[in-house]
Amino acid sequence: MALPGRAPRFPVVCAPLVARSTTQLAAEAAAVAAKGPDLLEWRVDFFEHIGDAARVLEAAEQLRRAAAGIPLLFTRRSSREGGQPITIGEEQVVDLYRAVCASGQVDLVDFEMGNAPAHVAAVREASKAAGLPLVLSFHDFQATPPADALVARFAQAQALGADVAKVAVMPKSMEDVLALLAATTQASRSLSIPVVSMSMGPLGAVTRMCGWTFGSAMTFAVGEASSAPGQMPIKDIRQAIAMLQGSQA
Repeated sequence: MALPGRAPRFPVVCAPLVARSTTQLAAEAAAVAAKGPDLLEWRVDFFEHIGDAARVLEAAEQLRRAAAGIPLLFTRRSSREGGQPITIGEEQVVDLYRAVCASGQVDLVDFEMGNAPAHVAAVREASKAAGLPLVLSFHDFQATPPADALVARFAQAQALGADVAKVAVMPKSMEDVLALLAATTQASRSLSIPVVSMSMGPLGAVTRMCGWTFGSAMTFAVGEASSAPGQMPIKDIRQAIAMLQGSQA
C-alpha cells in the first residue's frame, strides 16, 4: 500500500493516537513515532476540543511536527461504530473534514461509508480537492456479518469513491474469523483499490498478525494506547510479520 511521500509497503503498520489535549497529543505522537509505525491515525473523536475547528487544526499542525515525517491519518469514529461520543452534529463533522483536508496537515482521511450519502460525497469531494486518499470504513463491534455481506461492504466503499476500503468486525467464533479472512481475499482480488480488514478482540487477534497474507494492506498496532480491542504492540506486530515474511521468502 502506497503512503503519501513514502515507498509502497505491505502491510502498512498504523498506530492510533487517542490523547485528549493538544499537549498530550504531541507527546503521544512523538513517543509513538519513535517506535517506527508506517502511519499514525489521529482519532479526533477522543479530542476534547473537537468542536473548535481552529484548535483541531492547531493540534494537527503540532502532530505533523511531532510525527517526524510519518504520515498522518485523520479519523472521526462515530459512537455507533465504536468511537467516542462527541458534542457536535454531523454537519459540523463534515465541515471539520473540509477544514482538515484543506489545511495540508494530514495525509489521508477516514470516513464511515455508513454516514449519510451526501456527507460521504462531501468528504470525498474535499479529500479529492486536497489530493488526499480517502479510506471509507465499516465497523461492527457486535458481530461478524456473513462473508458475502463483508465482500459487499468492500465493494460499496469502492463504488462510493474510496481509495482504500476498510472493514472491521467482532467475531463470536473462529468461523467468523475465517469469514472475514475469506471476504478479504475475495475483495483484494476483485477490487481495484487496497482493502484493509481486521477481526477484533482476542479471537481476531491473529488477523492483525497475518491478515496481510489474505490481502489486507494495513494492520493496526498499539503505540501508547489502543483504539480497538485486540490491538497489539508495534514491536510484536513487526516481529510476527517479519517471521511470516521470512518463511515465505
